[in-house]
Amino acid sequence: MRKLNLPAYDFRYRTEGEMRFVLDVYRKRFVKLTPEEEVRQRFARYLVEEKGFPASLIMTEYSLKLNKLSRRCDILVHKPAGHPALLVECKAPEVKISQASFDQVARYNLAFKVSYLIVTNGLKHYCCLIDFETEKITFLKEIPAYESLIVSL
Repeated sequence: MRKLNLPAYDFRYRTEGEMRFVLDVYRKRFVKLTPEEEVRQRFARYLVEEKGFPASLIMTEYSLKLNKLSRRCDILVHKPAGHPALLVECKAPEVKISQASFDQVARYNLAFKVSYLIVTNGLKHYCCLIDFETEKITFLKEIPAYESLIVSL
């Protein structure tokens, strides 16, 4: 495990030759453990363990179509009724979060129209709230707990 600005959690691992895999409980399969995957897995667990998000409403590597192109967002969280509520873009720890990172998550949000966007590289986390009526974006000081996020939507 790398030193990230996220709690350390226990995961199930598997090794095949030189490659290491981690069990993604959201996709229900082992996936190659890359630096970005570690951030994705730990951030998803952070949402569940620390922020009270129901694991059953979290989807990792969720497929979407943009301009007839297939893409995958890192983490998509739904409301209990099944509608998207929060979108997370994960980067590897060595990747500096830039305007391009925000542009990417904003493009993905064209498909979902969620009010909460998060960009993280495991070291820094940025969360913003989008008001579609006023077209105002507000960066939040902390990631909201699930209960307060659902109440505000």
